[in-house]
Parts: sequence; C-alpha cells; structure tokens
Amino acid sequence: MNRVITETMVRVEDVHKSYGRGAAAVHALRGVSLEIPRGELVALKGRSGSGKTTLLNIVGGLDAPDRGRVEVDGQDLAGLGESGLLELRRDRIGFVFQSFGLIPILTAAENVGVPLRLRRAEPREREERVELLLSLVGLADHAAQRPGELSGGQQQRVAIARALANRPALLIADEPTGQLDAETGHAVMELLRAVVRSERATALVATHDANLLDLADRVLELRDGEIIEH
Repeated sequence: MNRVITETMVRVEDVHKSYGRGAAAVHALRGVSLEIPRGELVALKGRSGSGKTTLLNIVGGLDAPDRGRVEVDGQDLAGLGESGLLELRRDRIGFVFQSFGLIPILTAAENVGVPLRLRRAEPREREERVELLLSLVGLADHAAQRPGELSGGQQQRVAIARALANRPALLIADEPTGQLDAETGHAVMELLRAVVRSERATALVATHDANLLDLADRVLELRDGEIIEH
C-alpha cells in the first residue's frame, strides 16, 4: 500500500452522510471538515445522535460518506477498495468500543494476540508484544484470566491493549468509558493518553463525559452534524 507521509494523520473535507431518503432522511453529517496532527489525542463530544459514531466509522473505513474526502495516514480512503480498506484497518488503525468486544472463551493474553495472529506474526514476536502490552495497561498479572473473570475497567484495558497490538498509527475509540463508573472511566482515559504518548500514536476518542475532556489535547464538538471546535 503506497502511503504519503504527512504531519496530518486524519484529514476530513466536507463530508456528508445521510440515512434514509426524502423527508424521512436523517442527516448525520453536514459538511464536516477537520484535521488531526500526528501524535494528538482529540476528544469528540456531542449528544446522542449528533453523528459521533458515524464520523468515527467513516474515518475508520467502516462506512463511506455520501460525498467528501477522507484521508488517513496519507491514504485517500475512497481510492483503496475493500481489500485496501481491510489492510488499512488491520495494520494502521486500532479500534476500541464501548462494549469491549472481547472473545469470552479466550484469556486476556489470547484476546490481545488476536490481531497478531491475523497478521500471522511469528509466535515469539506475538508473545513478546502481548506481554509488553499487558504490562503497559497494568494487567501483566491477569494474562491467564478470561473476560468474565475481569472487571469492566480491566476488560476495557485488555481491549485497549488489543487495539495496540499491530502498532496502529491511529486509535479510534467510541465511548470507551460508557459502561464504566466515573473513577474507572477517568483512569481508562488517562491510560489512553499515556499509551498514545508511549506508542507514538494518534487518537480520536468520542465521549459524552465532560469530566474526561480535560485529558485531551483538543476538543471537537459535533452538533447537528456539524463540527464546532473548542
């Protein structure tokens, strides 16, 4: 995959997205434009239904805009095709979701190692990377436990470690603290900030929790499908 290395990790230009047709159409995004420099943690806030998840899905290559341009890590997503998008999501983007998305029958270590197995990493490389990441998120002593044996905060830490497995350039987190209490949520957001720094990644984090916004480098608000910068 040919990439143009720039100082901008994410560039969104005049992106529109609607669902439905005619009078019943819902306009999720109305001409959204934004840029995220490399190494920055950006918080995206907005009420439920403001278009946050739609924007994250489009930036992550999970959905396509009706019109507009999206570039991630020097790649124009419109020109990649499905195989190119799959490769980008596998190798350059890490996803963290509110629901954790862990595989119940796998241990914490095995869950973190899933992306590395998909990439067919050598067993020794995989084991070393998993050990490093579990240590990074403070769960080195919980490697053999399954998700059902972990707290919500611990499960989200495993999910963050898994998202970092392939050393993504971009981390996308959709309400990662939504199922956690305030104290645990704040700790998870602090962890995200720390791993962005240590892994030299860029992060776009959607949250509705105003108490977490001070941990971001920059805050963007989506209101009625439009971006407002704070």
